[in-house]
Amino acid sequence: MLGTLPLMAIVIIIYNVVVYLTGLSMESQITSITLISGAVWTLSVGDLIVYVGLLLLFLELVNATKTGASTIVNHALSMLVLLIALVQFIVLPQFGTSTFFALVLFALFDVIAGFTVTITAARRDFTVGE
Repeated sequence: MLGTLPLMAIVIIIYNVVVYLTGLSMESQITSITLISGAVWTLSVGDLIVYVGLLLLFLELVNATKTGASTIVNHALSMLVLLIALVQFIVLPQFGTSTFFALVLFALFDVIAGFTVTITAARRDFTVGE
């Protein structure tokens, strides 16, 4: 069951938790580090969520190369995650941020890449069978 869970749902849930339970803004500073150059690198809540989203997107793309019945369920759930995230972005003011828009784009890339990889693999398997 966990294999069919879209990983992008995790980062969307994290964003929801931050918005509704902690009350933090996406610009809230987590830490800052002074680099050797003297520049100060500041890590915000929104930055961290985007970085986690990128990591999970990579794992989803790796997961898209697998075949099986659970793959179809994962694609359908990924599409559902995209639709829910898109509605949140359009309708809810707390989600109308660049950070959440990046997460919506990640979910879109996940859906497109998943279907593309699956279709390519199916076409290859079909060609081998001929």
